[in-house]
Amino acid sequence: MSDADNAPLEAIEPSAFEPLEPGAAPPPRRANPLRWVLLGTAAVFLLVMAFLLTARSLQVVVIAENPAEVDIDGLALPFGERYLLRPGTYQVTATAEGYHPMVTEVTVNDRDSQRAELVLRPLPGLLSVNSQPPGAKVLIDGEAVGETPLADLPVEAGEHQLQVQLDRYLPHAQPLEITGRQLPQGMELALSPAWAEVSIDSRPAGADILVDGETVATTPATVEILQGERQLILQLASFADWGQILELTAGQPQDLGTVELQPAAGVLELASKPAGANVTLNGEFQGQTPLTLEISPGRKHRLAVFKPGYRRYNGSVELPAAGRDERTISLKAQLGEVRFEISPANAILRVDGKPRGRGSQTLSLPAFEHSVEVALEGHATVRRRVTPRPGLQQLVQVTLQTEQAARMARLKPEITTSLGQTLLLFKPGESAQADFTMGASRREPGRRANEVLHPVSLRRMFYLSTTEVTNAQFRLYQADHNSGQIDGNSLNREHQPAVQVSWQQAASFCNWLSKREGLPPFYRETKGIINGYNPSATGYRLPSEAEWAWAARADGPNWLKFPWGDSFPPTLAVENYADNTSAYVTGRILNGYTDGHVTSATVASFGPNSKGLYDLGGNVAEWAHDVYGIPSANGATQTDPLGPQGGDNYVIRGASWAHSKIAELRLSHRDYGQAGRDDVGFRLARYAE
Repeated sequence: MSDADNAPLEAIEPSAFEPLEPGAAPPPRRANPLRWVLLGTAAVFLLVMAFLLTARSLQVVVIAENPAEVDIDGLALPFGERYLLRPGTYQVTATAEGYHPMVTEVTVNDRDSQRAELVLRPLPGLLSVNSQPPGAKVLIDGEAVGETPLADLPVEAGEHQLQVQLDRYLPHAQPLEITGRQLPQGMELALSPAWAEVSIDSRPAGADILVDGETVATTPATVEILQGERQLILQLASFADWGQILELTAGQPQDLGTVELQPAAGVLELASKPAGANVTLNGEFQGQTPLTLEISPGRKHRLAVFKPGYRRYNGSVELPAAGRDERTISLKAQLGEVRFEISPANAILRVDGKPRGRGSQTLSLPAFEHSVEVALEGHATVRRRVTPRPGLQQLVQVTLQTEQAARMARLKPEITTSLGQTLLLFKPGESAQADFTMGASRREPGRRANEVLHPVSLRRMFYLSTTEVTNAQFRLYQADHNSGQIDGNSLNREHQPAVQVSWQQAASFCNWLSKREGLPPFYRETKGIINGYNPSATGYRLPSEAEWAWAARADGPNWLKFPWGDSFPPTLAVENYADNTSAYVTGRILNGYTDGHVTSATVASFGPNSKGLYDLGGNVAEWAHDVYGIPSANGATQTDPLGPQGGDNYVIRGASWAHSKIAELRLSHRDYGQAGRDDVGFRLARYAE
């Protein structure tokens, strides 16, 4: 034990306690800042916890090639592509270089995780197009946007169709993918020529070279000619024209070598007294006077001029190359006496349309068939045909009947079918063109081999409809008929002409309409097949080829070459042809001509001809009654010809909306077929008695 352990213990004494005096203030408490910090932190923590417990996760995905920025209007905590937001609707803005800004609203619901996909629309791309040669028309999706060179054209991003067009060059077309985002894209195009080089020489040289009627050079030459079917003609004074149809493919040259030009034929202007005489050259029928004859140079040719009732003229003709001559042949009449006994005595007598006095009389007439007419007001006109015989007097007795006049009065100049079609009455036998020549001269431009000249005579009165049969009218006979369409252009509207109609269907329609109106059918029909016709029937039928030619070409004292006259091409829109607007449908067009119709037009869209008939020379070609054949050039005149009772093909006359060539637009042009076509329709005819 140590000394300390042995030391005495000290006593602990209590200290004195003095209570506070009543009313004395307690000592002041010292402030504690940490307490407020802890309270603020706790409040913030509670708010954050409340937000975190109620917030939902939203993933914002921006579809764009470039980095995008996203801005959300409101309280949102970003975590990469994700944001924490409380449920509600927020405005979201997304931007990226090369894109249109996008502002949209996004609604956040109570699901824990949500996704919003924003697809930015790229800005247009900048397209540049150059072509060789320049100056080409540029189209995007069918809309013209300028000409080459074309620089920095704004084009919406995506797939497009590019077309580049330039006259005399093949059109270029290709798909075009535009990136957009104001990125530049360039194209270099080398356009391919749409022509072929054609080399040609002539002996002798120096001949004019004409392509489709336009002079382009003189021989020898190599010329650039656009692809397709082209008519090439060489012309040189004192030499006959040389021509050839070329089928040209772009880029494929043709060498036609050296053409031997032949001396030009001489030209004989031949007339006769009286006119209308038949003419043969070396035994081949040429037509009726007055006419122009081509005479091969350097030799004699046998010339014959003859007309019923006159003595035949036989002679010869010889002309140098390109020589010209005029001749008038006076035919000597062979006369016969005809005694006319006429009652009433004041009736007028006409012979061949010319007045010869009133009442009974004796006339000396040329010994050929004449048309005789006896007429008096209030009486029926009597028409006869008489052929005088030299040395033998004939007696013709005519007594006019008032009852007959009443019957003729019922023969209306205009009738209407039960379908509403208007037909006009024609009396060709009373016209100056009752006897005429069908066909065309060999020297006529565009003349085809089937247009042989041959004389015809029309005597029977007939009705002819003013317009072609329409779809609406034909569907009353065949309800399901459909004329169709071409490249989106309808042929099937109510008042367009009915097409895609075969000759058999057209003839059956005529019989159907005849039966509907109580008329004797013109066509013989067995089990729905037309196998002949009855020439004495007055029911509806198709116009004969001779009637069609007379109605289309006879214009007063003149004969028309085209519906508008004799010059080519037309200067005004007179008929519906293959014009500038129909190039993408027909391929070939009548350059510079615009009629406003891509395919067929409503009937009677253009003015009528001098006879009040519409669309004879255009709109759609038309079925004729006749079986197709090539006429004989033997000089024999046919009266009111109707042709054989049946055959494999039938005549088609007139041009259509698909035609543009000089050969097709001539009124003497002939075509044939038997099946329906999209450019062939028909009109109605019927005999008056």
